[in-house]
Amino acid sequence: MPNQIDIICDQIITRLTNELDKKLIYHNLEHTLDVMKQAAIIAKAEGLARGHITDLLKIAAAYHDSGFLYTYKNHEERSCEIFKTEAAGKLSDSDIELVCGMIMATKIPQSPKTLFEQILCDSDLDYLGRDDFEPISKNLYIEFLDFGILNKEVNWNKVQIGFFESHRYFTQSSQKRRNKKKQENFLTIKPESSGPA
Repeated sequence: MPNQIDIICDQIITRLTNELDKKLIYHNLEHTLDVMKQAAIIAKAEGLARGHITDLLKIAAAYHDSGFLYTYKNHEERSCEIFKTEAAGKLSDSDIELVCGMIMATKIPQSPKTLFEQILCDSDLDYLGRDDFEPISKNLYIEFLDFGILNKEVNWNKVQIGFFESHRYFTQSSQKRRNKKKQENFLTIKPESSGPA
């Protein structure tokens, strides 16, 4: 029998599966599932035992981009609203606030204050330090064009360079797992640079 955490997560996964705009080729179900997977990996690598707080982290990962069901701009705030509505009566007010804190920490520029917020932030941008960076980045670019976030005159590599230079992984485990490949990925878009540390 599924527990309360799985029920809450399954509820939003079903909505994302059925209701997300198909033009969202980066902020899609696959991204959400990847963030959920990476959050579990990072939490374990950070030495966190499976328990109530890691359950809340799982929920935050599941809901972190649910605001895209309604809006592109300020989707994090909308994600919190959706979560609060769906979690009412199922989780305590303090748990709801913890989850919303994690979701809001992912807003760019990321601003995590707790380890759990750091884990979700690192999970959300895990791809920057992975082998599949290039195709995921391409999907983000296409999505940005489709939704008018960027226009074709904008130099995408220049946008990415700025993002790489301002981004950092917060958890020690993500730094260890991803910084080397992130640096290599950075050099593919800015080969003349030594890049960020």
